Amino acid sequence: MLIAANKAVSIDYTLTNDAGEVIDSSAGGAPLVYLHGAGNIIPGLEKALEGKTSGDELTVAVEPEDAYGEYSAELVSTLSRSMFEGVDELEVGMQFHASAPDGQMQIVTIRDLDGDDVTVDGNHPLAGQRLNFQVKVVAIRDASQEEIAHGHVHGEGGHHH
Repeated sequence: MLIAANKAVSIDYTLTNDAGEVIDSSAGGAPLVYLHGAGNIIPGLEKALEGKTSGDELTVAVEPEDAYGEYSAELVSTLSRSMFEGVDELEVGMQFHASAPDGQMQIVTIRDLDGDDVTVDGNHPLAGQRLNFQVKVVAIRDASQEEIAHGHVHGEGGHHH
C-alpha cells in the first residue's frame, strides 16, 4: 500500500537541526501515527512521504517555508508585566495563549524579562530552521470514515477522544 491522502501512516523518525542536535524522536516510544493529507504534519515531510510504502527509509531536509515558516520579527513584542494579570511569577520560557494580529489565537513564549518589560515571541520555536528527518515508514492502512471526518487518526498511537 502506498502513502496517499486518507491513509493512516505510522512512522519512526528522528528530527535534527543543521548542527546535528536531536530535536525530537520517536526512538524508544511508539511510532508517530498521522492522517496523510490532513495537514497533521509539516507540509515538506508530508510531501516527501507521498507514494512511499512500508519499510521505506528516507532522509528529508525540509526548508523553513515547508515547515514552520520563516522567523518573523513582527511576532516579537514587548508588553508590560501588568498584561499578565493573575500570574504571580513570570519566567523565560513560559507560554501563553494570546490574540494574533489577525484575531486568531496563537501561543507566545516569554523570551526576556527586564523589570516591567516582558518580551514575548509568537514564532514557533523551530521557525526559520531547516529540519532534517530520518524516517522509516512502519505501517500504512486505510483511515476510517470517522478519522477522515475528524481529520486525524484515532486509537492506538493516534488521537483518543
